[in-house]
Amino acid sequence: MSALRHVKPAVRALRPYTLAARPAAVKINQNENPYDLPAELKQRVLDAARTRPWSRYPDFDPRELLEALARFSGWRADGILAGNGSNELIEALLMVTVGAGTSVVIPDPTFSLYALLTGVLGGDVVRVPLGPGFAFDADALRSAQRGSAASVVIVCSPNNPTGTALAPDEIARLCRDTDALIVVDEAYHEFSGQSVVPLLPAHPNLVVLRTFSKAMAMAGLRVGYLLASPELVAEVNKARLPYNLNFFSQAAALAVLDDPRVVQDAVARLVRARDALFTELAAMPGVHPCRSRANFILFALEGRLPAEVFAALYAEGVLVRDVSATPRLHDCLRVSVGTEEENALFLDALRRALARP
Repeated sequence: MSALRHVKPAVRALRPYTLAARPAAVKINQNENPYDLPAELKQRVLDAARTRPWSRYPDFDPRELLEALARFSGWRADGILAGNGSNELIEALLMVTVGAGTSVVIPDPTFSLYALLTGVLGGDVVRVPLGPGFAFDADALRSAQRGSAASVVIVCSPNNPTGTALAPDEIARLCRDTDALIVVDEAYHEFSGQSVVPLLPAHPNLVVLRTFSKAMAMAGLRVGYLLASPELVAEVNKARLPYNLNFFSQAAALAVLDDPRVVQDAVARLVRARDALFTELAAMPGVHPCRSRANFILFALEGRLPAEVFAALYAEGVLVRDVSATPRLHDCLRVSVGTEEENALFLDALRRALARP
């Protein structure tokens, strides 16, 4: 008798979120910031960790970090929850809002974890196709919420994997016109130059998610935070695991927040490189890039199989993301913006791959 009979059938039907480990000289597949934090900042964090007793738990509530996040974001500390990456906070939020019979509205395509977690929790996913050029359709999102009586609408803006964004005034309209929670995942907001955090005081049904994994160059340390009304944060906090954020990650986040200029220059550099990369891709015959507000570019291939181009790139040590298994992206690959040298190597390898018969 299999132990799997105890697993919910809906869960067994789901595909896990996973990514195969592939070593590569040019690794531009996970939307990371290629510019590491300065050595002197790392040394400060190491010194702080060395002097702290490792046998003791971190603070149950990371008050110092929450206060620093409040100053950085412009939102109140009692309306902020810190987590082991923003993914943990997405899970915690859905755990307290989603169950059997609950509907969650998401754009399509978008970050697959939203639908996966909704399914694990027994909820129903209502998918709203993105429009031409993968633009958001705010009216369609609003109609889908009303038609399904969804409790939650999740918008990743800029959206992964398309890089397209929904304007803050459209987010405000969604908040005003529905009684659902409007969750905006701002994992890539630094690259877009816009944020909906200023909307929080007027909209108690707005939730904002952010991460240190992208622009803040801390993907290896897993720090994220959620901003919402204090009343909602108190409820989401019930699903947070005790001592969820280790003291080393807290110290690193505090160091970056103490001087955010250490990453601001890199962000500006990546935005310039993104726009230059888009121009180069758009000039290639048979390549159709999507205009991006994030630190990656989705591009469609005309007359070529993405899997073959992916393999040709990887054979030259260039690792991008094959997203062709995603509905509506059957002809697409996604490339993260790397250093100037990495971008040049990618473009050269792509030209050679496309030149092959």
